[in-house]
Amino acid sequence: MTRVKRGTAHVKRRNNLLEDAKGYRWNRKNLFREAKQAVIKAGKYAYRDRRAKKRTMRALWITRLNIAVRELGMKYSQLVKTMTDKKIGLDRKVLSQMAVENPKVFTKFIQHLSK
Repeated sequence: MTRVKRGTAHVKRRNNLLEDAKGYRWNRKNLFREAKQAVIKAGKYAYRDRRAKKRTMRALWITRLNIAVRELGMKYSQLVKTMTDKKIGLDRKVLSQMAVENPKVFTKFIQHLSK
């Protein structure tokens, strides 16, 4: 049976990992052991924060809506209550985009709601 040499696979694996660690500071960018730890930890943070981003964005939309609605003499909780009572299914993302990008349309929408 012929001998299998694994040097190229070993080097490729190390180079790929060091490529993932490109841009890190100090030894984490060029020493394999430290780069491996850094890449694993970065992957954990990336996985966690992909989920946390959704919560953060929802909080941002609610904050924007609250500010925009208070300028028109209403509270965010009142807005949500009237929308549920009138069975309007616009989500917070769409409403906050409307408040930021089209304030006139948003004002008309709120005035129509409060009637």
